[in-house]
Amino acid sequence: MRANTYCLTVLSIVCLIGGCKSDDKKKIAPPQSGTSARPAQVIKVEAFELKTSSVSEKLEVPGSIVPFEATELRPEVSGRITQLNIREGQQVGKGTLLVKLYDEDLQAQLKKLQVQLNIYEQTASRQAELLKIDGISKQEYDLSVLQVNNIKADIELIRTSIDKTEIRAPFSGRLGLRNISMGAYVTPATLITNIRQENELKLEFTVPEKYSSRIKTGTQVKFTVEGMNKTIPARVIATEEAVMEDTRSLRIRAVVQGKAPQLIPGAFAKVQLDFGTDNQALMIPTQAVIPQARYKKVIVYRNGTAVFETVTTGVRDSSNVQITSGLNVGDTIVTTGLLSIKPEAKIAISKLN
Repeated sequence: MRANTYCLTVLSIVCLIGGCKSDDKKKIAPPQSGTSARPAQVIKVEAFELKTSSVSEKLEVPGSIVPFEATELRPEVSGRITQLNIREGQQVGKGTLLVKLYDEDLQAQLKKLQVQLNIYEQTASRQAELLKIDGISKQEYDLSVLQVNNIKADIELIRTSIDKTEIRAPFSGRLGLRNISMGAYVTPATLITNIRQENELKLEFTVPEKYSSRIKTGTQVKFTVEGMNKTIPARVIATEEAVMEDTRSLRIRAVVQGKAPQLIPGAFAKVQLDFGTDNQALMIPTQAVIPQARYKKVIVYRNGTAVFETVTTGVRDSSNVQITSGLNVGDTIVTTGLLSIKPEAKIAISKLN
């Protein structure tokens, strides 16, 4: 009797648990296949209709004023200074003797060779007369002529060595600070002073790579320096043969046309470049451009859908940027809600500028 009661109790518990599981399955049963999906949300945006406009392509880049010619003056040989004709800041002409080194030993060798040359020339002259009457052989006369020529070569060598003891101005210009004093012993590594040609000046600057093809020899540019209220013209005389890899810019050199007291070598200059006016430029608001790692994107409205286009930008002003490729006249450019829009998203224009 007790055994039957126990069995009935266990059976009741099992049935109760099974019923609970059946109810849970009914509660979490998935919806039937005929249920409709939730419609995609349409994003409200403002847009800009792309039209052609006129834009002046101007660029301002930093530059430097440099002397037309500049060099360091160093001796070619070692020696003691016996003559010093350098006044700091002095204007000197080309060929002016600035420094003279000790050369008395070379002068003595020169005098000795000149005496020997005189004797050998007299000997060669007498032998020439003897050769006419067959008094000597042709070989003896040729040896005398050879000795004369050898002495002349030695004299030229000594004179070249004497010339190396003189330091002369390589061009007309202004001397810099003097680094030596009278009686000092100098070597080819010793810096005597600097000399700069200042009657003409050069302007050096760089332009970004995309403008490199638009700067040519003869191009006219303008620049200003600190403390001047007027612009000074310059003419491009040369460009570097290649774009610098580290800065992706092209180095330009121009000659300054005109002279002003404020223009001194080393001065900072603001170079103004004018590439003319483009009457068919495509300008869009700056905020419409989405910068990415390697490209720039713009969202275009097409048939209610957001289309991401890769673009190339050009010149900028305070609020707009030029598009040189990637867009066409009449395109509708999205200008708001850019961060919340994904490719192929549904959008609606609330305001068209």
